[in-house]
Amino acid sequence: MISSMPFDFRSDTVTRPTPAMRRAIADAQVGDDVLGDDPTIIALQERVAKIMGKDAAVFVPSGSMANQTAIRAHTEPGDEVICHEDSHIIHYETGSPAALSGVMIRPLRGELGQFDAADVRGAIRPRQHHFAVSKLLVVENTHNRGGGSIWDMQRLRSVVDAAREAGLRTHLDGARLWNACAATGISPAEYARHFDTISCCFSKGLGAPVGSAVVGSKEVIDRVHRFRKLFGGTMRQSGILAAAALHALEHHRERLVEDHANARRLEAGLRQIKGVRIAMPVVTNMVFVDLDPPHPPAAAVCERLRAAGVLALPNQPRRIRFVTHLDVNEQAVDRCIEAMHALLTETSPSIAPATSAVQTY
Repeated sequence: MISSMPFDFRSDTVTRPTPAMRRAIADAQVGDDVLGDDPTIIALQERVAKIMGKDAAVFVPSGSMANQTAIRAHTEPGDEVICHEDSHIIHYETGSPAALSGVMIRPLRGELGQFDAADVRGAIRPRQHHFAVSKLLVVENTHNRGGGSIWDMQRLRSVVDAAREAGLRTHLDGARLWNACAATGISPAEYARHFDTISCCFSKGLGAPVGSAVVGSKEVIDRVHRFRKLFGGTMRQSGILAAAALHALEHHRERLVEDHANARRLEAGLRQIKGVRIAMPVVTNMVFVDLDPPHPPAAAVCERLRAAGVLALPNQPRRIRFVTHLDVNEQAVDRCIEAMHALLTETSPSIAPATSAVQTY
């Protein structure tokens, strides 16, 4: 953490490459990935496929592209995708399922971004000409808007089994799957074996500057590769990016437990402030807090936090999300607690009115 920089809790996407990662980038061997001969891209794709226990993988620029190429690979226009109503693919991917794949979304409800097998069965359309074709189930683990929640493995298997019984394909939005694995001790391959495709991100908890991957069978990844091209996601000497992702895979996965410990430390400190409620259980690297009146709205509090050298984003009018990550240490956590305590116990009623809330991703 550079002392002149603010302590940044806005997202785990704000991490900066470590010195060792920068050296890996500088030393990367490169080719032309469009022509299929970038050796570092090839090494990354083989490595992440092996970690997930699948046959193939493809590197893509972003998590959104990872999810959307997978959706397009599994569906045709007019099909329907079943997922939770708080899913990332609904809220933070700019309407891409409709715009890029021409599919409907069938949203399910449930606590902490999760649902049950009965919910899946109840959402599947009859095979009649009147209806969209239920084609794909998408599960998000960990679940962002569920507070970084982790799916129980038995529940996960049951919803996937329900989808498969009806002939649906399955996709795991595993942008923060690494956090779920660190918290539970369950391997990525154990989670991944229940799904046809898995997306995973290198630029969130793992701290790489850019990039995600889609993993699955050779057949479906060939389709994903095609749609990466269609969506404009092919790159040339992208081995410099893959080198950062490889470094992150080898050096930053085990340390995610430190982020989880810092999140619990932050939770404990914020609980001591009157009128601040922990909105959802803290199980990975996210802390959502609700502000009771007479505390000001979340956007106004975040504005004042910025002046105190702490960055966070409002998630709802009275809710703030704090995210711990590679660039947040115990000092940063303690400073955040101190700033929140000072802000909300001194002159909170006089803080300026809130601007509109910012959604977090």
